[in-house]
Amino acid sequence: MEFKGRVADLDLLARQLGLVIEGAGATRGQAVIMTGRRRVGKSRLVQEFCDRSRVPYVVFQATRGRNAVAERADFTGALAQSALPGAELVAGLQAADWNQALRSLAVAVPDDAPSIAVIDEVPWLVEQDAEFEGALQTVWDRHLSAKPVLLILVGSDMSVMEALQLYGRPFFGRAAKMTVRPLHLGDVQTMTGLDAADAVDALLITGGFPEIVQSWRPGMGRADFLREAVANPLSPLLVAGELSLLGEFPEASHSRAVLEAVGSGERTFSTIAAQAGGTGALPSGTLSPLLNTLQAKRVLAADLPLSARADTKNKRYRIADPYLRFWLAFLQRGIPLIERGRGDLALERIERSWNTWRGRAVEPLIRESLLRLLPDERWPETEAVGGWWNRQNNPEIDLVGTDREPVAGAVHFVGSIKWLESQPFGRREYDALARDVLAVPGAGRDTPLVAVSRSGVVGSLPLAAHWGPEDLVRVWQ
Repeated sequence: MEFKGRVADLDLLARQLGLVIEGAGATRGQAVIMTGRRRVGKSRLVQEFCDRSRVPYVVFQATRGRNAVAERADFTGALAQSALPGAELVAGLQAADWNQALRSLAVAVPDDAPSIAVIDEVPWLVEQDAEFEGALQTVWDRHLSAKPVLLILVGSDMSVMEALQLYGRPFFGRAAKMTVRPLHLGDVQTMTGLDAADAVDALLITGGFPEIVQSWRPGMGRADFLREAVANPLSPLLVAGELSLLGEFPEASHSRAVLEAVGSGERTFSTIAAQAGGTGALPSGTLSPLLNTLQAKRVLAADLPLSARADTKNKRYRIADPYLRFWLAFLQRGIPLIERGRGDLALERIERSWNTWRGRAVEPLIRESLLRLLPDERWPETEAVGGWWNRQNNPEIDLVGTDREPVAGAVHFVGSIKWLESQPFGRREYDALARDVLAVPGAGRDTPLVAVSRSGVVGSLPLAAHWGPEDLVRVWQ
């Protein structure tokens, strides 16, 4: 399948390889720690980069739960079968530990020409053998860093990959960090051939996961895509969510229950505890570390009200990536229907709740897009865009632009989002915003008001600025 998108990621890797080729780094060899959510396309990206690089390379894919002895044998076997100039020198080698196995990599890579070595799913190697990290540091310092090699360490467990770089860990300070994110809004529009507004819908459904976006035939509308997907129990839209969750969170785990509670719409600590606990609420001592772990893994995100007053106890949780949010809200409970040939019922459920669900799901994307637009000439000091709410969620403000977060020094604007197909942002929405702005600490009657609308804005409203779907897509291109 043709590789599309990822221009910035490929360019970043190419620049690291350029340092190796030119010998311009602090060491001749360069290392990159590449992380990102499971199924986001890291392995496909790194393979594409290797294929385009025109230098010899080796890619080793670890296996979860594998015996460490067998894993090392596969590693040296991959070296022997690669195009690295020294591959034949390590053929038949049996490594007693990871120090010897990684030293065989140093033997296989050339001394006088650039090469690439990729170790994929590093967290599984760390899990198998506690000595792997130390061996990696030793062989890198003594052998690999002096050679013109780009070492790429890939892993989906973001907390483990980030821990590799912590002070006191063996590989600290030796690698650049790279996070592979889902395809962005501009890439999704290019690949689906949709207009800006429909491309936003496509991103909210697919989450920018490459295998799902590629299953969206160019020009196909949202309803047609969903109808086709729910008619096929093996469609990527259905399968990817379960595979992604099972890779990290078993069905019976508390973590999975917490994710399902947030995915069903619960946002506060107490309501998540009640929903995830089943017959009784999860104790705080159980839920708090679970929420922290899920945030460390970048599966959950936690938002605080953004204003000139601190409010650290009024946190709201959400699923971090749009696809998983969509899958948990609609597809997880629809799979039994789809498997018995009643995808039409699953589709009806989606359509009934689509506008309400989308109205909230689009908010993080809009805020992130505005952060790419700002600062600008009108708001040259705006560095944060969030929302504001009180304990009763009355009022609940969609957009607050400030100079910093989590506590603002100055509130630059307050705004509202209206994301409906046929209803523009009108006088009623403006009047409600003008009334509610007074509740935001740091804002007042003279605070500029802004709007983001899928269907435009009624003329003559005294808004300081307003943005539509085309503006959101443009900032990603």
